Amino acid sequence: MSQDKTLSNKDNLQVLHEDNHIIIVNKRAGDIVQGDKTGDKPLSEVVKSFIKEKYNKPGNVYLGVVHRLDRPTSGIVVFSKTSKALPRLNKLFQDKEAKKTYWAVVKNAPPNDSGELIHFMKRNSKQNKSYAHKNEVPDSKKAILDYRIIKKLDNYFLLEIDLHTGRHHQIRSQLSAIGCPIKGDLKYGFDRSNKDASIHLHSRELKFLHPVKKEPIHIIAPPPSDSIWDAIMN
Repeated sequence: MSQDKTLSNKDNLQVLHEDNHIIIVNKRAGDIVQGDKTGDKPLSEVVKSFIKEKYNKPGNVYLGVVHRLDRPTSGIVVFSKTSKALPRLNKLFQDKEAKKTYWAVVKNAPPNDSGELIHFMKRNSKQNKSYAHKNEVPDSKKAILDYRIIKKLDNYFLLEIDLHTGRHHQIRSQLSAIGCPIKGDLKYGFDRSNKDASIHLHSRELKFLHPVKKEPIHIIAPPPSDSIWDAIMN
C-alpha cells in the first residue's frame, strides 16, 4: 500500500494515511507533537479534534503518541488510534523495524557524496542540545546514520539520510559535527535562522509493517512550500 496524497487538509492538518488503527500526518515546522511547558496546542490534540469531528465521536478520543519530531522539523508523524496498535507500534519503532528517511538542506558539502557517520552522542538537558563526539565519552550513546547528496542547488546541497539509531537531535548534531549544519538551525551552527523559525530538516519517507493488518505501509510526505523546498521539488 503506497500513498503520497492528502486525504484531508482541514485546519492545516495534512493526513497522509488513515485506517482503523493508525493515522499518519505531515507535521508542519513549528508544531509540537505533544504538549510541553509552552502550553501551545500540540499536534496530538489537533488530530484528536479531527477524529472526533470526522466520525462524530462522543466523549474523549483515544490517541497514542508513537514517536516525536523536533518542533522546527517537518514531516511524517505516526499516531495510534487504538490501544491494541500502540504497544505494537512502540515496539516496531524501538526495534528499528520502521525505516525512516529524512531530507536535510545544508550549505556546505559533506566530505564525500555519500557515507556513514558514527558518533557518540551526549545530551545536555539544560541546553536541550546533544553533542556528537568522535570517541566514546561518559554517558554517551552511539549514533549512526547514512547520508548521500541527492541534489545540488546554487547555494545548498540536499542530503538524503537513513537513520540507524534514534538519538536526541541526532541528524542535526551529527551533520553539524562534520561542518554541515542544517539551513536555519542556529542551535547547531548555521549562521542565521529561517524567518519562520523552521529548519530545513524533513521526515520524508517511512516504511513499516502494519501492526495489526501486517500489510506493508509506505508513506512519502511532501516538504513544506518555500523557495528552497520548491526548487528541490521542481
